[in-house]
Amino acid sequence: MKKLYSTKMTNTGGRSGEVHSPDKSFAFKIAAPGQTAEGATNPEQLFAAGFSSCFNSALDVVMLQEKIRAKSTVSAIVSLYEMDKLDFKIGVEIEGHIEGQTPEKTEELLKKAHQVCPYSKATRGNIDVVIKAV
Repeated sequence: MKKLYSTKMTNTGGRSGEVHSPDKSFAFKIAAPGQTAEGATNPEQLFAAGFSSCFNSALDVVMLQEKIRAKSTVSAIVSLYEMDKLDFKIGVEIEGHIEGQTPEKTEELLKKAHQVCPYSKATRGNIDVVIKAV
C-alpha cells in the first residue's frame, strides 16, 4: 500500500471549541448541532463535506471508466441519532445527480462509486448509508 496523502486536524473544546490545521489554513469554531454561532460549523457538517467531496471524486473515476463526460453533483446528508442515553450514531444519505443521465443510469453509477469511495469503504458495515439519484 502506497500512502498518497495524509493530513492532521486538531480540536480543542469538543463541540464548543475549535478545529484547525497545524498551519491554521483551515480553522473553524465548532458548535453543537442545532446551535448557531457565527462562523461555526459542527462535526456532522465537516463529515458531510468530506464524504460528498470524496464520493463525487469517486464518481468521476467511475464515469471516466465508462467514458461518460458530464457534470455531477453529490450531496451528503449526515444525521445524528440518539440511540439511548450516551449512545449516539450517525447515518448518511448520498444524493447524486449527473447531467444528461437517466435516474436509473445515475443510480447505477452512484452504486459503483460507493464501491470505490474511501469514505464509503471506511463506513461500510459501521453506519447506514443510503444512495439515491435525484
